[in-house]
Amino acid sequence: MSEDDVDEGKPSSAPREEARKERVIHTRVPAVLEQELKRLAGSLRIPVSNVVRTILEDAVATLDTVGQLAEGELRQAAEKLRQRRGALRRVVRPLEGIVGYQALALARDESCALCGRELHPGEKAYLGVREVPEGPRVILGKECLPFSMSEEKDQ
Repeated sequence: MSEDDVDEGKPSSAPREEARKERVIHTRVPAVLEQELKRLAGSLRIPVSNVVRTILEDAVATLDTVGQLAEGELRQAAEKLRQRRGALRRVVRPLEGIVGYQALALARDESCALCGRELHPGEKAYLGVREVPEGPRVILGKECLPFSMSEEKDQ
């Protein structure tokens, strides 16, 4: 036997045997639960300890499954937030420095600065007005306005 095969005088298979060895756990349960466990064990014709063991194993497995599902859902939610944060940053950049919007009827084809939708002559659009003239021109379609502008306010 090599040194790797012996752990404090025990063969290397001892830890595996210890892992398989069953342990006894003492616990207190309400009398009603004890009666239910005994009734269930009697109807299945198996010892109460087997019923309790099976219930505990199922509970642990269920908790593990629920934990994995919750972890997956949290990861998906985090990914959606990351994507939305990126989209929001792309929206905010073109709108930096804009103090208002002027409604206009387009005389030529343009595209919305936020969503890229084609805007055509005669279509109502909105020109972003900047406090200082520097910065890219921003033309938005109505659906991309950061707030709702009613027809009464446009006139």
